[in-house]
Amino acid sequence: MATKESFEQAVGDSKTLTSRPDNNTLLQLYSLYKQATEGDAPDEGPDNPFDFIAKAKHDAWIKIQGTSSEDAMNQYIALVEALKK
Repeated sequence: MATKESFEQAVGDSKTLTSRPDNNTLLQLYSLYKQATEGDAPDEGPDNPFDFIAKAKHDAWIKIQGTSSEDAMNQYIALVEALKK
């Protein structure tokens, strides 16, 4: 199965996990998804300094800046597979 197809399957699987991952894992899933689908995060973060969730998401995405789309997809797939077990 091609990486893109495996990635799309993992995205679907992530929505049907039997238990909710912890917040750090959710941020990791978010950042890998965004990196895989959109590339590097914009330098500017959220406008609202009190939107802590948006800031945490942006910070997580910035940390993996430079990761290729395919690498991000593979990491996302591996993480979802680990969560399914």
